[in-house]
Amino acid sequence: MLFEFLIPRRPLSIQAKHKNRQRWQQFVRAEAAKVWVGIAPFSSDLHLTVVYLFDTDPADIDNIIKPILDALTGLAYPDDSFITDIEAHKRHLAGTFDLTRCPQELVRGITTGEECVYIRITAAKVLEDYL
Repeated sequence: MLFEFLIPRRPLSIQAKHKNRQRWQQFVRAEAAKVWVGIAPFSSDLHLTVVYLFDTDPADIDNIIKPILDALTGLAYPDDSFITDIEAHKRHLAGTFDLTRCPQELVRGITTGEECVYIRITAAKVLEDYL
């Protein structure tokens, strides 16, 4: 199972004002829905990968995860409790990337040169495979 998409915008933190956070979550859900069409929701233990590409003054990586999880609830999974594993990365856009080793959606984000967030959801592995 694989579901991936790019959020072509600077992420908002869980600490953002409620109204702004709601708009952000609606935007995230709309971007996900563009590629989610016709796929049944996941219903097992899931692994979320987040790659936040920033330009200046980045948000804390741990604070951007929850609004994204909430935005995908009811679309990619019934409840965010289905996410059992989270892998999160924050990288400066001016960094060096081996584009041949990156997923196409992440390459698209890198090459735009604009702040964005790459999201991938896969089936979770057994714990020992991560250790």
